[in-house]
Amino acid sequence: MGKVVEFLQANPVQYLATVGRDGKAKCRPFMFCFEKDGKLWFCTNNQKEVYKDMQANPEIEVSVSSPEYAWIRLHGKAVFENNMEVKEGCMENPIVKGQYETADNPGFEVFYLENPHGVIADFSGNPPYEF
Repeated sequence: MGKVVEFLQANPVQYLATVGRDGKAKCRPFMFCFEKDGKLWFCTNNQKEVYKDMQANPEIEVSVSSPEYAWIRLHGKAVFENNMEVKEGCMENPIVKGQYETADNPGFEVFYLENPHGVIADFSGNPPYEF
């Protein structure tokens, strides 16, 4: 998990893909918050379309590439949890703090990826790191 966390932190704007409620693929920029207790945590607003899409179909994929042409594809089930400790931790990010102001903002939601799996790969010819 450490290699995954390191890659996500080094490349802070990822792209999160969902299946929209209209049945079509949706992809949007997102930010990884942190790893806690072996879980990869993210946050969003419960008024956004992405939240509604994940409620309808929680299977998501996150992808990002590095300036060195390596990339990650990370898949899992988005599990929303009203975890105040995680919400407080997310507030340490100035972007999150600026959007939501406080951890108890009624629009603020956190979720983790259940059973995350995927690959980190590059163009080196070496086998990808699978997790």
